[in-house]
Amino acid sequence: MATQPQKKLHFLMIPLMSQGHQIPMIDIARLLAQRNALVTIVTTPLNADRFKSIINRDIQYGLPIRVAELQFQLAESGLPEGSESADTLPSHGYLKNFICAIDLLQQPLEQLFQELRPTPTCIVSDKSIIWAAETAQKFRVPRIIFDGQGCFAVSCIHHLHVSKIHESMESESEPFVVPGLPDRVELTRSQLSGAFNPRSDQFLKAMRQRVMETEEGAYGVLVNSFEEFEGEYVKECKKIKCEGKVWCVGPVSLCNKDDLDKAQRGNDNAKASNDNTDCLKWLNSQAQSSVVYACLGSLNSLTPAQMAELGLGLEASKRPFIWVIRGAYKGEEFEHWLKEDGLEERTKGRGLFIRGWAPQVLILAHPAVGAFLTHCGWNSTLEGVSAGVPMVTWPLFAEQFYNEKFIVQVKKIGVRVGAQVAVQPWEEEKFGVVVKRGQVREALDKVLDEGKEGEERRERAKKLAKAAKEAVEGGGSSYLNISLLLEDLSTQLMHA
Repeated sequence: MATQPQKKLHFLMIPLMSQGHQIPMIDIARLLAQRNALVTIVTTPLNADRFKSIINRDIQYGLPIRVAELQFQLAESGLPEGSESADTLPSHGYLKNFICAIDLLQQPLEQLFQELRPTPTCIVSDKSIIWAAETAQKFRVPRIIFDGQGCFAVSCIHHLHVSKIHESMESESEPFVVPGLPDRVELTRSQLSGAFNPRSDQFLKAMRQRVMETEEGAYGVLVNSFEEFEGEYVKECKKIKCEGKVWCVGPVSLCNKDDLDKAQRGNDNAKASNDNTDCLKWLNSQAQSSVVYACLGSLNSLTPAQMAELGLGLEASKRPFIWVIRGAYKGEEFEHWLKEDGLEERTKGRGLFIRGWAPQVLILAHPAVGAFLTHCGWNSTLEGVSAGVPMVTWPLFAEQFYNEKFIVQVKKIGVRVGAQVAVQPWEEEKFGVVVKRGQVREALDKVLDEGKEGEERRERAKKLAKAAKEAVEGGGSSYLNISLLLEDLSTQLMHA
């Protein structure tokens, strides 16, 4: 009797509409397509516009990848036009409306699922797309979640959740040791992520609880990390999640090989104030490892006063710098200060100001960049590691203080700027200035120090960059993990 032809794996990818979550999931989609799996990315028109050029090139090269667009129900959710991504919301007050609009995507996505040919054999969803659990169950396909955090942060969160040690602290500033970790790590309640932070919004806390509950039924977890970087914490993660079905497949940003992919990654139709050619031309004129690249992520909303301290700290460092300014929060007020103070004019030639989106992977890869002032978002952390650039750490909220501990204390490739408190996205005015210009200058002096300590830090960063590149190449740990994932799902498919 003739054997049935084996069905081809078809991944239905559902990224969260937020840059920090969407960007790595698009990279993962491309990595799967490069291994001859069929991939359909489902998102909304505005979000599709941000990566369509790269995907169109992949299609022209013959990769089995495609994009399906669903309309984001803005009016029904009470959202203004254009609010299709977390970074395009007019204010944090629209977050509940945004989550409502995401929930309304379930029905049209299920309609699409039934129409797609071949039928999807696996759903890969961001862990915050809560309804994907119900959809996967309905269509009887495995659901793999993408966790945008690293294994170290996952381990911290797990041990905090189990031990509840933070609840016994009388003061928000009293340090305690996180139990159960391979390394001694101290935190304070004021530095904890939303689930544990005493000032966290109750609505978001409830949503995080729902996310944790739906994680339980997932078939496995994809993580943007690599085993040589997080070692013991990958093992920890496998003990915690999905009966050990945890696949580290990163750093996924390294799938962007040429300069055009690097430049367009994440927002290929963004209009930055300096085009990529000008940026690279400016970098080419700088000495090797001399430039400070300062970028605090797509969701930061520092007050104008805090932005001013950062800018004056960059000036005081007397080093060449690129500063990515995100103008969504009181941008006009800050631009007025910038003009009145004359900072941009005073640092002309030495400082390059980029307003809006910046081609971060392209910039970090340039040999002139010697330090990365970062908010410790996990994507940025891995992009810095992949480039072999030491970091100055300025965590803002979420799991960023955990990432700082990993960068500075465990891997010893960074220097703290001195932030002590997680400032939630709705609390900026309450806290005002939490980092002064002198702290910025001191941290930059330390990370760029030419003495023994600075040299050893740079050497560690270079070794990790080499390990990152080897992990994603043929035979590397992350490459093999994709092979293991595909083999696992193919076996499931044969027995279905």
